[in-house]
Amino acid sequence: MGPIGFKELVVILIVVLLIFGAKKLKTIGSDLGSAVRGFKKSMNDGDQEESVKQLKADAEFSESAKSNAEKSEHKA
Repeated sequence: MGPIGFKELVVILIVVLLIFGAKKLKTIGSDLGSAVRGFKKSMNDGDQEESVKQLKADAEFSESAKSNAEKSEHKA
């Protein structure tokens, strides 16, 4: 069974239109669009939070490395 062609897609859309009706189909489409936008936003927010955590960890590591280097210089 191959990919869905244009004719099959038109038949599916007609059946969906007959089952749900034009008004309900519009509502379903807008609800689905807002759900996808919300999902994308939450994924981007999660990536940003992870990036911030990584930057903080890198900054803490570099600060501790500098302080360790200074301590070893004072001992020598």
